Amino acid sequence: MNSILLSWSQKVPNTALILLISVARMCYSNHFCTHSSAAFCPFSLTTYFGTKTRYEDVNPYLLEDPLRVNRDQELLSDSCTPLQMIAVIRHGTRYPTKKQIKKLKEIHSVIKEKAKGNTELVTDLKTWEMWYTDLMDGQLVAKGEEDMKNLAVRLASMYPSLYTQEKFKNGQLKFITSSKHRCVNSTTAFIDGLVQNYFGHQKSQVDGLTDMDCAQYVINDELMRFFDHCPRFMTYIEENDTAMHQVDAFKEGPEMMRVLEKIASALHVPVSDINADLIQVAFFTCSFELAIKNENSPWCSLFEEEDGKVLEYLNDLKQYWKRGYGYNINSRSSCGLFHYIIKKLDQAVSESNSSQPISSPVILQFGHAETLQPLLALMGLFKDEEQLDAKNFARQTHRKFRSGRIVPYAANLLFVLYRCDAASTPEETYRIQLLLNEKLLPFPHSEKTVSSYQELKEQYNTILQSCYFKDECELPVIETSIHEL
Repeated sequence: MNSILLSWSQKVPNTALILLISVARMCYSNHFCTHSSAAFCPFSLTTYFGTKTRYEDVNPYLLEDPLRVNRDQELLSDSCTPLQMIAVIRHGTRYPTKKQIKKLKEIHSVIKEKAKGNTELVTDLKTWEMWYTDLMDGQLVAKGEEDMKNLAVRLASMYPSLYTQEKFKNGQLKFITSSKHRCVNSTTAFIDGLVQNYFGHQKSQVDGLTDMDCAQYVINDELMRFFDHCPRFMTYIEENDTAMHQVDAFKEGPEMMRVLEKIASALHVPVSDINADLIQVAFFTCSFELAIKNENSPWCSLFEEEDGKVLEYLNDLKQYWKRGYGYNINSRSSCGLFHYIIKKLDQAVSESNSSQPISSPVILQFGHAETLQPLLALMGLFKDEEQLDAKNFARQTHRKFRSGRIVPYAANLLFVLYRCDAASTPEETYRIQLLLNEKLLPFPHSEKTVSSYQELKEQYNTILQSCYFKDECELPVIETSIHEL
C-alpha cells in the first residue's frame, strides 16, 4: 500500500495527493465504500447496480452538493437562445417491487433456517430485520422525492430563460406522467421543487397556486408506458418465456455458477438452496439499503467487485433483450413517443419563425427506465458492435450498454432546441443538443454534441417516415418467429 502511494507522490500535486491518499486508505480497508467515498473507490459495488443505481453515482459531485449544476461542459453560447426543452425523466428512488420483496423473503428464510456458519456475516444476515412490506411495491421513497426536487432546481438553474417564474405561473411548463404512483409522485415532487425554487415555500403555501392551474399534470400511459399498449411487444416479448433465453442461459453459465458457489460457501448453505434470482435480489437489497437509507447493509458484505460485474451483466442482459437492441420491437414500440417529441419541436420552430411566443417552452414527461431505454435504442445510442449474449461476458467488459450509467434512478434525457440568429446559413438557425443525466450526449451520426435541427430530422427521417406505433405494434395476421422481430 505505502509503495503504491509513494509512486503516486511523484506524479500528483501535493493538494491532490492528500485527497488521493485519504480516499485510497478508506478503500483499502473496506471492500464496500461508504457514501462519501463511493465515487472514488475501486472496490465499490455502486458501479454495478444497474437500474437500481443512485443518480449520485452517475454524477458523483452531487454527493457533496445535490444542487450543483455541471458547468464543465459546452452548452451553446450566448448568441443562441434556448427555445424549448423536452425531457423524458425516470422516476426517483423507489422501494422494491412486491415480486422482489417476495424473493428477498425467500433467501432471508434460507439463511435463517439453513445457514450453519457462526461467522459475523451469517450472524448479521440472520438478525437483519425484514422491514420491506408488500404495500411498498415500487412506491417512491422520501429520497426519490428529493431526487426530483433537486433535479428541478438544477434544470431551472441550467436554463433560467426557459424555467422562468412567469412561464410557470402562466401554465407554460407542461407535465405529463405515467399512471404509476412513483411517477405521479415524482411529478408532484418536481413541481414542489420548482415552487420552492421560485417562492421559497411549498406549493400549498403559495397564494394562487393550485393543482388546477400552473401545476397541473396529465396522465398519459400511451406515451409513458407505450410498451403496455403494444400487443406485438406484449405477446412476443413480455409474455413469451423464450424471449429471455440469453438471460436464462447466463443464469446457468460458468460466471454465474461461480458466484452461486461462492455465496453458498460464505453462507454455509447447499448451493442447491439458492439460485441466480435469489442472489440477484440479495445484491439489489444492498443497493436498496444504500439508496433508501444510506446504509452499508450486511447484504453488501456478501459480494465483492467481481461478483458485482457478473450481476451487473445479468441485469444488463435483461435490459438489452427486453428493452434495448435485442429485438427490434423493443425500440420500435417507442416510435409514438419519438414522433411526439419531434412534433413539439417542429411546433416550436414554426412559432419562432412566425415571431410568436413558444406555447410550450418546457415539456416534462415522467416515466420509467422502460420508457427511456427503448427510446435511446431507437435513436441508436449506446449500441455496441457485438450484441450482448450469454457467452460474451468477458468480451463485453468495456461495453457501451450499461444500464446503471444510462438509466439510474431519476435518469433524464433532454432535447434542448435553440435559435441562433447569427448562424451562417438558414439551416443552422435552429440547433439542438441532447443531454443524458445532465451531461451532453454526442449524436451517433456525428459524434458531436450540437446538431442543426434539420440535420437531426434528416438522420432520423426513416423513423419519422416509416415507424408508426400502430403499424409496429399490431399483431401480424400470420404468426411471426421471435427472430423476425
